[in-house]
Amino acid sequence: MLKLLDSKFPKLFPLVVPVLLIASLVWCLGAIARPAIAAPGNNILKQPAIEVNISLGNEGNELKFFPDRLKFEAGKHYKLVLSNPSPSKHYFTDKDFADAIWTQKVDAGNVEVKGNIHELELRPGTKAEWVFVAIKPGNFPLRCTVPGHAEAGMRGVVAIE
Repeated sequence: MLKLLDSKFPKLFPLVVPVLLIASLVWCLGAIARPAIAAPGNNILKQPAIEVNISLGNEGNELKFFPDRLKFEAGKHYKLVLSNPSPSKHYFTDKDFADAIWTQKVDAGNVEVKGNIHELELRPGTKAEWVFVAIKPGNFPLRCTVPGHAEAGMRGVVAIE
């Protein structure tokens, strides 16, 4: 039996070693690339989300975000509560910000949306909740893309520090 193994081992050795090296490399890279939200004992998603409110317009139909500057901290779990008390529809559009976060979900009415979100439309009198983890620092331009709204002043900045 030992002789049989000795005679086959030299033939298998060149195949087994690269497979083991590749498997080890894949395992190590997976451990390095795993985000902090999945790290045991440091699960950000189990922490309560920090609630931040923003109003898209107001009852007087002013074309502004209230507040027009939002600040988030990288690595924290947030629930951005958006409301539109105005008589007009508005958009919360900030693709660069959306690319700098990990979206857990968006709740709007009786619908929960998951995946990449770049823009939210809020009709008059509606609310939405955007739950996310801020990841990439930067200053991101916010605007309402309804024609004429951004030009009339419905712009802002979202910052991740």
